[in-house]
Amino acid sequence: MSQPPLQRSPQDCTDLSHVRVEIDRVDKALVDLIGERFGYVERAWQIKLTQNAEANVPWRNQQVIDRVRARAAERGVPPELCEALWRQMIGWFIQYEEEKLRPDIEAHNNAQSGQQP
Repeated sequence: MSQPPLQRSPQDCTDLSHVRVEIDRVDKALVDLIGERFGYVERAWQIKLTQNAEANVPWRNQQVIDRVRARAAERGVPPELCEALWRQMIGWFIQYEEEKLRPDIEAHNNAQSGQQP
């Protein structure tokens, strides 16, 4: 059985092949973490459905952005970069939740107005 390559710090990379291996490793981990986050978003819209809650919660969005910016600054990562990435991701997730919630919201609105779906 072959062993996976050892993780190298950026300073330990002596050529571009080392850098590329580590970027690929980090990208894999990022996708795995986004997948984990997606699972929580999936659960969030299901809970919101039972509570007739909105997909977009501006105060919560800002809370997340503030925490991400603070963490980025602590880690020496440009906060503007992380904010831009998170705003894009949050926007995508809000759109996803709205699409999931829309049929039930429309049915609820039609029932209140006496219309047939």
